[in-house]
Amino acid sequence: MASERITLTVPGPDGDRTLDLSSPNRAVWPAAEGGPITKGELADYVQTVSTPFLTSTGNRPVSLERYRDGIGGESFFSKNPPKGTPDFVQSVMCTYNSGRKHPQIVLTETAAIVWAVQMNTVVFHPWASLASDTDNPVELRIDLDPQPGTGIAEAIPAAHELRAVLREAGLEAFIKTSGNRGLHVFCPIVPEWEFLTVRHAVIAAGRELERRMPDRVTTAWWKEQRGERIFVDFNQANRDRTMAGAYSPRALPAATVSTPIEWDELDDVDPTRFTVRTVPQRLADLGDPWARMQEAPGRIDTLLSWWDRDVENGLGEMPFPPEFPKMPGEPPRVQPSKKVAANWDENGERVGE
Repeated sequence: MASERITLTVPGPDGDRTLDLSSPNRAVWPAAEGGPITKGELADYVQTVSTPFLTSTGNRPVSLERYRDGIGGESFFSKNPPKGTPDFVQSVMCTYNSGRKHPQIVLTETAAIVWAVQMNTVVFHPWASLASDTDNPVELRIDLDPQPGTGIAEAIPAAHELRAVLREAGLEAFIKTSGNRGLHVFCPIVPEWEFLTVRHAVIAAGRELERRMPDRVTTAWWKEQRGERIFVDFNQANRDRTMAGAYSPRALPAATVSTPIEWDELDDVDPTRFTVRTVPQRLADLGDPWARMQEAPGRIDTLLSWWDRDVENGLGEMPFPPEFPKMPGEPPRVQPSKKVAANWDENGERVGE
C-alpha cells in the first residue's frame, strides 16, 4: 500500500514551490500535551517560524537529526545532501577536524526547511559560521549545561553572571533555552578568527565565570570532577560541534523548542512552556528577541588577552572531544582518577607511543 501523501505549496524568493509530504499523520511526538504532534503539524510549524529560523540557522552548514519513526525510534545525522536533494536545497564544501572535506547542507528558504521535515528531520544543528566563510565563526557560543543535581534554577544565575563577564569583554550576549535543561548564550562576533581561536575565547570567559562562582560553575571536562555545578561546555565552540539551533524542536516527549528569550524573561523562564504548539503564538505576540543579533558584531580581543594571561599563569589548553586528533598542548586524554603520571610526558603524550 502506498503511504499517505499530501502536497504543500510553499512561498519562496523565486515564487511558490510544490513539495510532497509523505505520512503527514505519523506521530512525531506521540505523548505531547493535547495529543500527538504529527509530521504534518511539524511542517506547519517550520513554515510559521521560518523567518526567525532562517535568520539564525539559514545560510550556514547544518546537520539534520532525523527520526524515521518519531522521536521514540532510532535517529541519525545527515550532513551531506542525500541523493535526490532538490536544487533549492543548497550545500557548501566544509573542512572537518580530520582535514577531510565534503559538502554540507545549507538551508536558505522556507521550502528547504519543509524538505528537511519531509526527510524526517526533528532537530536542526547549525554551525557557528556562514556558508560564505565556513572557517570563521560569526558567533561565540557558550553552553551552560546543568550537571546531575542541578537544573535551570542553577543555570539562571550563572547566565546572568556570564552576561556581566562578556560585557566586561566588550561583547553583547543573547540567550535562549536549550529546549532541555540548559541555557545557550551567544555573542555575535566579526568573522576574523577561526574556530580554535574562538574556542580559546570561550575557555577564557568560562574560566572567569568559574572564578566568580566556583561553587556553582565549572569548566572541568571530566564528569568526575564537575560535581553539582553548571558546566561551561567550551568544546561546543569547536568546528563541527553544534547545538540545537534557535527555534529548532527537540526530540523530547513534550516537543519543546530551543527558544530565544529576552534577558528580563530569564528569572521566570520555564523551558517546558516553549513547544512546537506554543512558540508560533509567542512569536506573533512578542516578536523575535534575536532579530537584531547581527546588527553590531563584537570582537574577542579582550577574551583572547585573558586567555594569554591565563596561559602565562599556568592554565593552558583544555581537553578536546574524543573524535578530535590529538591537539597541540592538549593534556592527557585520560580520566584524572585513572591517570598514572609515569605513563605521560609533559606534552600530554603517552610514554612509549
